[in-house]
Amino acid sequence: MQPFIERFIRYIKIDTRSDASSPTVPSTKAQLDFAYMLKDELIEIGCENVFVNDDNGFVMATIAKTTNKNVPAIGFIAHIDTADFESRNIKPQIVSDYDGQEIILNKELDVILSPIQFPNLNNYIGHTLITTDGTTLLGADNKAGMVAIIEAMKMLIADQPFEHGEIRIAFGPDEEIGRGANLFDVKAFNTEFAYTVDGSFKGQLEYESFNAAGATITIKGVSVHPGTAKNTMINAIKVAMELDSMLPQDAVPEKTEKREGFYLCTQMEGTIEDATMHYIIRDHDRDLFEAKKAHLEAVVAQLNEKYAKGHIELDMQDSYYNMGDVIKKDMRSVELAKAAMLELGIKPIIEPIRGGTDGSKITYMGIPTPNLFTGGENFHGKFEFLSVNDALLSKQTILKIVELHAK
Repeated sequence: MQPFIERFIRYIKIDTRSDASSPTVPSTKAQLDFAYMLKDELIEIGCENVFVNDDNGFVMATIAKTTNKNVPAIGFIAHIDTADFESRNIKPQIVSDYDGQEIILNKELDVILSPIQFPNLNNYIGHTLITTDGTTLLGADNKAGMVAIIEAMKMLIADQPFEHGEIRIAFGPDEEIGRGANLFDVKAFNTEFAYTVDGSFKGQLEYESFNAAGATITIKGVSVHPGTAKNTMINAIKVAMELDSMLPQDAVPEKTEKREGFYLCTQMEGTIEDATMHYIIRDHDRDLFEAKKAHLEAVVAQLNEKYAKGHIELDMQDSYYNMGDVIKKDMRSVELAKAAMLELGIKPIIEPIRGGTDGSKITYMGIPTPNLFTGGENFHGKFEFLSVNDALLSKQTILKIVELHAK
């Protein structure tokens, strides 16, 4: 347990937050610096063909095969960056043998991780937990996945507990801003299938994701003195509010679950003369996804007609598609992961991801890539925590997948 904890804490203390406003790849220099640090550490544990691709920010490595059997290469992938929340000066706290009570994250700020607010804590009684200090995120998303992969490969190389085929690992940037895998080098990775280790609670095995799009709406109003505004003023802020009201009000994240899709206004700013709205659009069903996009286009067209003196512009781009539509045609990766979990006494929990991972894009590039659990929960905020016990089970699941694959 201790080597896992030490590596995890060392990694999360390095700020690798991505930046959606940056045009560079990776979006922050810190991510590339971290990739080069990982390169040295992967060489140190005995990986081969370790290299950093400066064009896409990925560090890749190979673990040489130890069997004479004809076993196709498989891969494991995690992302370097953390989400859009405070990621500097992370001060992790270790809670040994969690007793099911409130955890005081920050006494001065009265930040408490409570099982009343987060009933999922009841699943971790007796576990060793790592939490935040109530002022930052933790970074278990996705450094827990990185550490699980590295610690598994370290054991595999040093102890050689069983024969195995060739294994590839990759750690890359900018997953949290939706563009990390855009430049993933499928040819260099060269596996029949792979896994992102980017899930949450124990047993989670995900091979269906959202279809996803992003939309930016710019509204040009007409600003005049309010005393003479009748029949002349077009308040861009009010138009933005009207636009949002014309979208299905129950199709929002706070009112949907499972395979239900949504619209989410992630940001809005404006004046009477100019307003900008940013939306993400999600649905697991491709037809419903296309219908949601078409509805947004129709709303914009309707308002353009209504406010002819102004102008509303919609820029909408697809981000990724449901990897399940591809993986269902070849379920070997899913069946192998299920078998590995069952051998370890872990109940596979197969549900669609209400989000997306790099695996969504990599799957459509030709490598089916479902998602495995890491043992972390409450990602992207100050209540994030990691069960070290379950993180170690993530590591064991990786090893068991490799072992069964060779058989």
